[in-house]
Amino acid sequence: MLLKEYRICMPLTVEEYRIGQLYMISKHSHEQSERGEGVEVVQNEPYEDPNYGPGQFTEKRIYLNNKLPSWAKAVVPKIFYVTEKAWNYYPYTITEYTCSFLPKFSIHVETKYEDNKGISDNIFDTELRDEETEVCCIDIAYDEIPERYYKESEDPRYFKSEKTTRGLLQEGWRDTQDPIMCSYKLVTVKFEVWGLQTRVEQFVHKVVRDVLLLGHRQAFAWVDEWIDMTMEEVREYERATQEATNKKLGTFPPAISIRETPLPACARSGPSSAPSTPLSTEAPDVLSVPKDRPRKKSAPETLTLPDPARRDSVFRLPNLFSWGPSPPQPE
Repeated sequence: MLLKEYRICMPLTVEEYRIGQLYMISKHSHEQSERGEGVEVVQNEPYEDPNYGPGQFTEKRIYLNNKLPSWAKAVVPKIFYVTEKAWNYYPYTITEYTCSFLPKFSIHVETKYEDNKGISDNIFDTELRDEETEVCCIDIAYDEIPERYYKESEDPRYFKSEKTTRGLLQEGWRDTQDPIMCSYKLVTVKFEVWGLQTRVEQFVHKVVRDVLLLGHRQAFAWVDEWIDMTMEEVREYERATQEATNKKLGTFPPAISIRETPLPACARSGPSSAPSTPLSTEAPDVLSVPKDRPRKKSAPETLTLPDPARRDSVFRLPNLFSWGPSPPQPE
């Protein structure tokens, strides 16, 4: 398990970003989806939690078949996807990712939003968070972004909002910008496969960082498109975009469930204070560990895959923002 905390500041308020986050996730998912591959919305409905109050539950499937390297396509199922489950109790959210054929792999993202420049320490108040936990501060204007995802229109150094007059961010902008908010994300990556665990978990965190950088840049760069929206309007945009995305993927009818009343809290597995995603998907026979193979009870099962450090082994993971977060196809 590898745990890191990310802090991403933006020239917005937490209340503004409530709308901006929903808009960015919907637009980004639709743009990156192609027929047969992309983000399929399975559920999107109100949810009530006894501790956090009313919120929104979403479940998505992120299809990655065509983004796998050739060696991976030889061993994974024909239909390969990552399941994203998110509980949004804004300004607090929980997002979990599991893999359709690797039950030993998971990503857990806990997020809090505050109106400050990233100065809150141990904001998650958890025993797992200690002095050794790495804190990564991401600068949406001056941190390097992969070239294939760069757009000048989405560069906060050159973009200026017509409606808010914010933008053209200069070096040190986080010390002078008003308003300013920070997304705090505690990300736990698990890949319990002996021999690959450390390298894969480090690689996934690198992808997570790129995803967070791109998503927050887009949320600000698109501010003039969503800043005047109400919650009802952005939810309608979200619904329409999800239906269009599902059709784009070839899902007929659109797999969206919108309920008028919240789901009861007892409908979710796991403690109410810490939603969890049960790992119900079994690995295919080709990756199963032989039943007659002796091994220590405490030892993790071993899966032999090509070295992910090789250039031709690089693959992308899904959006991790919602954390929904296609490109950056790791949000």
